[in-house]
Amino acid sequence: MPYLLDAAYVVLLSICSPVLLLRAWRAGKYRDGYAQKLWGRVPRRLGNAPCLWFHAVSVGEVLLLRPLIADLHRRRPDWEVVISTTTPTGLDVARRTFPDLVTFYAPLDFSWAVRRALGRVRPTALVLVETELWPNLIRAASDQGTRVAVINGRISRRSHPRYRRFRSLLGPTLRRLDLVGAQSEESASRFRDIGMPADRVTVTGSIKYDGLESLRDAPKVRAMRRSLGLDDAAGPVFVAGSTMEGEEAVVLRSYQAARAEHPGLRLVIVPRHPERGADLARWIEGQGHPVWRRSVDREPPAGPAPGASPPVLLIDTVGELSSIWGMADLAFVGGSLFPGRGGQNMMEPSAFGASVLFGPHTSNFREAVEGLLDRRAARVVRDEAELTEALRSDLADSPSARARGQSARGFVLAQRGATGRTLGLLDRLVGRPPREMQRHAEALRLGPESASSAA
Repeated sequence: MPYLLDAAYVVLLSICSPVLLLRAWRAGKYRDGYAQKLWGRVPRRLGNAPCLWFHAVSVGEVLLLRPLIADLHRRRPDWEVVISTTTPTGLDVARRTFPDLVTFYAPLDFSWAVRRALGRVRPTALVLVETELWPNLIRAASDQGTRVAVINGRISRRSHPRYRRFRSLLGPTLRRLDLVGAQSEESASRFRDIGMPADRVTVTGSIKYDGLESLRDAPKVRAMRRSLGLDDAAGPVFVAGSTMEGEEAVVLRSYQAARAEHPGLRLVIVPRHPERGADLARWIEGQGHPVWRRSVDREPPAGPAPGASPPVLLIDTVGELSSIWGMADLAFVGGSLFPGRGGQNMMEPSAFGASVLFGPHTSNFREAVEGLLDRRAARVVRDEAELTEALRSDLADSPSARARGQSARGFVLAQRGATGRTLGLLDRLVGRPPREMQRHAEALRLGPESASSAA
């Protein structure tokens, strides 16, 4: 089986290689970490203490580990922790968020790469964040006696049919997992439906709620306001975060329309992909707006001249959106206005008590969206006209907007606690005897003949 997968991966990589090479040449993607990705030459762990290897595919998964690892260090200071990611931005954020930990690119799911990486790290447990079900990695870890867990596990309604279609192929991989800590009962049910043994699935809730900052006067938020020149801003701040191509145009036109009635309104745009910053800046200037660009302009923007428009603040950097949401009076969460993206994390601005708006395409956060809408703590805007009207109504009736934001904040705070439940599962997982010892103990309970065969 591992070699069949290797062959399939080689074919897939060969098909995709022209595209990958073009992206590497144009944008610098995929150039780094070849030895780690293709050959498993990750940093070698020297100690012999219990070790948890967390694999977090990209930025969002890395950031949700913050409360978990902080609590883990307090509870188990003798345990070692290493973190792998798949993307360059994910690794950059991991290095800045966890400067004292070993961080590296995860090996691609080739059998030789994952075996070598596991041999160098020697983890007690491999902890996969959300739904990283790589068959060769899980098989190799299980074969060497490493515990394997999925935490913050999630299968969306959209992806569930695809997993179910390949249930017979996924079954052997799922049966090698020691546990799944699912975000919701809905996801837990989907894990069981695609073949995960029911007794190994536990609903823990989402760790994302535990890691959310909720204080608007937190030091990081205050520092961000100063760096963006918004300390003395008299008017409300509208943040459009994690925006995708096409959404910035809608946001800018809605901002223009709302600002005609509320000239103190300020706009902050944080694109999902920072590498679009230069093109976005040129386009916004082409629409007649001055632009202050975070990655280029080092000094805070000066206040506009009398009668002039203030600059649109374009944040084309990584890892700063969580602080920027803390400045938002009104928040639009991107990746949601057009089909195919599934939405981005609306829980961050909700935790700060902003008046939260998002489009109709939010399948990636269905449970959170339902919870917010049930409490009338957020609003769905289906197009430019609805976004414009929402901005105007919130600006005209600020007490109602603030009440909606406080309801959103209350919803988020009520969801916390998943970190402790997840750590409890990992505690018990690491404390178990190796798999071989478990099989031998079971055989002893069944009788001498079984014990002999187990040995």
